[in-house]
Amino acid sequence: QVQLVDSGGGLVQAGGSLRLSCAASGHTFSTYAMGWFRQAPGREREFVAAVTWRGGTYYADSVKGRFTISRDNAKNTVYLQLTGLKPEDTAVYYCAAGWVPDNAIVRRAAYDYWGQGTQVTVSS
Repeated sequence: QVQLVDSGGGLVQAGGSLRLSCAASGHTFSTYAMGWFRQAPGREREFVAAVTWRGGTYYADSVKGRFTISRDNAKNTVYLQLTGLKPEDTAVYYCAAGWVPDNAIVRRAAYDYWGQGTQVTVSS
């Protein structure tokens, strides 16, 4: 069993930056793919970014060039650096973990463990 704790959300003006963190329990963190998803009110939870256990990264088109995902296996932590924030980035952001093959990395259902979410609000 893996427990994930998301943090780092907040209120920021458009164009601003935030860094989200997701701390994982357990000894198998380095073997998991780690993803970030987000859910805005009235919308489905959508893929944002992911990093494979080998360190390969994937991004949704809407965040490519603005967000950066990284992982620190020594700290059992994955990060999502958000820059150039826009009001449409407002959502609850969730980290996720699982033994996810690369061809399923963007699929919400492929992940086994989820954090509690952290709110990101971008004002215009």
